Amino acid sequence: MAETISVLLVDDHAVVRQGVRAFLVTQPDISVVGEAGSGEEAVRLADQLVPDVILMDLIMPGMDGVEATRRVKQVSPRSQIVVLTSYHEDEHIFPAVKAGALSYVPQDVSAEELASALRKAADGDAVLNPRVAARVIQELQGKRADALNPFTELSERELEVLKLIADGMSNAEMAAKLVLSEKTIKGHVSNILSKLHLADRTQAAVYAWRQGVVRKD
Repeated sequence: MAETISVLLVDDHAVVRQGVRAFLVTQPDISVVGEAGSGEEAVRLADQLVPDVILMDLIMPGMDGVEATRRVKQVSPRSQIVVLTSYHEDEHIFPAVKAGALSYVPQDVSAEELASALRKAADGDAVLNPRVAARVIQELQGKRADALNPFTELSERELEVLKLIADGMSNAEMAAKLVLSEKTIKGHVSNILSKLHLADRTQAAVYAWRQGVVRKD
């Protein structure tokens, strides 16, 4: 008999967790070992329980699913993460890929498809819903980054920080210029990279010049 797959449910809505658990308990090869209502709790329980698979919601108050995924992979590298997502959350999907999530299933997935995704994740096999997969492919081909408009994607403060990144300023220098803490600047930089699907500050600087966020006088 195959070993039981241990699953940790992560969602800030109790009714969602209850619904998923109600179905999963009918599956003889899947065992729900815990539930977390926040990203912080997810990291703590992942460290304690070391589940085979974690079903992760992306949109949560406080620590979101992307940061929770990153920290979970630090405390429990063997745990595979399956993200529940809706199609308009591209700015979360791609950072989650980089954070270490394995599979992506839509929030309206059927119960049987969800169970299948969890089983495959336990074996290390990724599942990408076709519509999500298409967006990932577009991202890899660079189409989404080119299509993004920084003037609509970013807040005024984030645009200001992006211009300073393009000027080669460090976090400390930006904090002094804008009279903000370095922690706040770091948060803005992280948001900019996530929203524009960029890997690092160098890419952000090149992007800023290419998109006309900054111009040579």
